[in-house]
Formats: sequence, structure tokens, C-alpha cells
Amino acid sequence: MTALTLSTAAAPGLRADAIVIGVAKGDKAPVVAPGAEAVDKAYDGRLAGVLETLGASGAEGEVTKLPAPAGFKAPLVVAVGLGAEPGKDAAYGTEALRRAAGVAARALAGSKKAAFALPVADAAAVGAIGEGALLGAYAFDAYKEIGRQARDAQKGKGDGKAPLAEVAVLGGKPRDKAHKAAVERALAVAEELNRARDLVNTPPNDLNPEAFAAVAQAAAKEHGIKVQVLDEKALAKGGYGGILGVGAGSASAPRLVKLSYTSSKAKKHLAFVGKGITYDSGGISLKPAGHNETMKCDMSGAAAVFAAVVAAARLGLDVNVTGWLALAENMPSGSATRPGDVLRMYSGKTVEVLNTDAEGRLVLADALWAASAEKPDAIVDVATLTGAMMLALGSRTFGVMANDDAFRAAVVDASAEVGEASWPMPLPEHLRKGMDSPVADIANMGERMGGGLVAGLFLREFVGEGITWAHLDIAGPAFNESGPFGYTPKGGTGTAVRTLVRLAELAASGDLG
Repeated sequence: MTALTLSTAAAPGLRADAIVIGVAKGDKAPVVAPGAEAVDKAYDGRLAGVLETLGASGAEGEVTKLPAPAGFKAPLVVAVGLGAEPGKDAAYGTEALRRAAGVAARALAGSKKAAFALPVADAAAVGAIGEGALLGAYAFDAYKEIGRQARDAQKGKGDGKAPLAEVAVLGGKPRDKAHKAAVERALAVAEELNRARDLVNTPPNDLNPEAFAAVAQAAAKEHGIKVQVLDEKALAKGGYGGILGVGAGSASAPRLVKLSYTSSKAKKHLAFVGKGITYDSGGISLKPAGHNETMKCDMSGAAAVFAAVVAAARLGLDVNVTGWLALAENMPSGSATRPGDVLRMYSGKTVEVLNTDAEGRLVLADALWAASAEKPDAIVDVATLTGAMMLALGSRTFGVMANDDAFRAAVVDASAEVGEASWPMPLPEHLRKGMDSPVADIANMGERMGGGLVAGLFLREFVGEGITWAHLDIAGPAFNESGPFGYTPKGGTGTAVRTLVRLAELAASGDLG
């Protein structure tokens, strides 16, 4: 993991492989951002002109490298675009800083240390720069033996570049309590989010439900979190028909993992529920070629919940957080659930399975009911649930549904605050009728149009009476199949981790309602 430090040293005298500065889009030309004054002075105040000559405009995501001026111990200056220059007396937004830091960290893969001389107006800016750099430096190469060998042979050069090893945030004050707290938070959140990315990126032959549960158990032991794992025998004894039904066709048995972080000062209790389909073939309703190659990512919701609970524990938040990981592998076989089968869920309700590829809602239903039994103040479930949500919102925005409009708004606001794009979605009552079944209490499919909303309505059926609940459909942004951008890598993204952590922080401070 990339190290993160604060430094009050002046840029010229700092020993590093590179100095990272910000450049913004001005009205007519690029503008050097605050934090780069020493670098600009060494260029006789003409740094903006030099960057413009090199083609820089200050656009978001843009990277321009140039030799460091004489007298600098670092050999390289990296100018990263911040986007539009803020208005007079306005500070650069935390998300702009986060994205710029991520872009720079990724561009400096193979380097040992980089000093980030980006605008630091306050502790929030320190945290954003640190978090963005840690997230942008992420790389998953656990299975790239050739790349690792090349990296070792070339001492970090070439195709096998190691992530940036150390980030020093210039302008940060090591003795300032707020700045230190911002760094500690950035480390905890980024490290756990990157752990979630690792889980999402791990091939399904190495991450089945049992293996995922073992990872959760190890982390729980390390961070003082109580953990309970229900195996297939315990699930059968308890009547968890949804989880068992989905996992029935796989040689890898399902698991339900409960992670409990408690604080003696807590006044609120949040429950997070994650869909954890470690591989989704679609079951008997088999996915066609072209739709199943990335289905290792169908456990992204459980990964996000797991990471958020551990981050809450590491931060010592004054709130009780329970995480429920509903883990199963959805495979076709002679023992698999068939279209037309009826499952008796943990709640006692029966569900007619019309499509075995609508399996996520079945495992979530059991976990939601289990979470409801503890009467938390609120439940938030996270799932890569429907392709319909991807069609509606694209690949970078997740949908938020809820049984309470104020809570839905609070979740959307929390996601915006941490830089995760979300959009409020309705739960139209007229769509519920489409799930009426002639043989069971409800079917797992309804009208095709508005399929993401139908899935939300199905889940609502398994939330305990009087409990505030929100559903995050992260199908779009959970797995990035295009190129990296900002601090987001190709592959698993760790979407929703930061939103869940922020909700826990708001609950701890009494600001969640």
C-alpha cells in the first residue's frame, strides 16, 4: 500500500522523484494553482506560459511532465489538470483535488516518492489529496507473474511498474490535529476501499463464498469486529431459502456472514447488507456469451459492505454498524434452482422463481430480513442488481431507492459529499402488481420496463415494518470496463464504500436524522 505523509518542507529542497502541481483552466490560458508558488518562482513566474507551450490547458485529467528547474532536488515536475479555475476567493473543490491527485499518482507508477504541491486550503483538502492519491495509485497485479518479473528485472521500469510508493502532501501540517485526522481517515478509507477492489478483481476460482467468508473472518479478528458465519448447514437449519436456492447449483456452498462493529458511545445502529454473488452464470437462465465474462464482480455490494464496516472500526466511529454479506455462487447443474421453482424465504414468504438470473434479490431478501430482526435505525443494501439501472444511469452513477424520501435524499447527499455519483429513483406502486404470482406470495420478476425499480420493490417486501431502508443499485459503476479515469482504475472500483462510511459518520455525529 502506498504510504501517506504530511510535509511542511519547501518543494525545492524535498528529495522526491517528482513534484506534483495543479494547473487550472483560466478564461484565456492555463493558470498555475496555489501550492506551486515555489515552482513557479523557479521558472521566473513563467510556468503557466511554459505549460501552455507544452500543450497544457488545465483540463481535468490532463498530465504534463517537464524537467524540474535548477536547484530542485526532485528531477521532475508533473502538472495535473484541475478543471475550471474556481471563482474569486473560492477554494478548489475536494472532488477536483481527489481526481487530480489520483491521476498524478497513476502517472507516477514506478516512482518511490512524489511530493504533492496541490492547493491545501484546509484539512478537507488534505484528506481529499491523500485519498485521491492512494486510490489512484492502486494496481491489481496478483496474477501477473510476467509483469512482476519484468518489474523486478528492470527495477521498476517497463510494463511491470509498481504503484507509487510514497505520497507526501506539501502544505499539510504534521502537528495539526485536523490535518492528522484527515490523513488517518484517508488511509483507513482508501486501504479498505482498495481491499474491496482486490476482492472484486480476484478470479472466481479463487474467491468462492467460503474464501470470501475467510477473508472477512481474518479482517474481523484483526480489527476487533465480531463475526458470525452461517454455512450451508446453519442456513438450512435457519430456513434461509433464498440464499440456499441461489447456491444450490454450485459445488461451492453459500455463506451468510455477519460483521458487528460496536461502540460503547453509540446512539445509532446502522445495518449494511451486501449482495455477494461470487460468480453469476445466470444459473439455469444462463447468461449468453458476452454477458458473463465480468461476472466475478457480482459480489461488489458485499465487498463494499465489508470494507465499510472495517473502515468504521478503524476510525472508531461512535455508531454501531452491522454488515451482512449474502454470499453464493449462481451456477447451472442438476441440483440448481429451476425457473418455476418456489422458494420459502427466511421471512416465511414464498417466492416463485421465474428467472434464475434474478438471483441477487433472493439472497438480499434473506439478509434484509435477518438484519431487520435486530431493529436497526436504518438499513442500506448495496448490490450490482440490474442491467436496467445501467441502461437508466450509465456506467458511473448508481441509483438510490428508499421507503423514506428524506432518507433517500440523505444517502444521495452523502454520496455527493464523498464524490460518488448517485441519483434518486422512485418505487412506483403500480409496478408491484407485476410480481403477483398464482402459486406463491410473490414472483422474483415483474414488468420488464422499469426493471431496476421492480427489483427495489421486491426488496422492500423483505424489510421489517417501520424500519428506514435504502437500496443502492451499483450495477453501473461497480466494475469499470473502460480505461482508468481520475482515481478510478480499470476493473473493480470499490463503489459505495465511501458513501457507506459517510453515512456511518453522520449517524455517529447525530446528523443522519
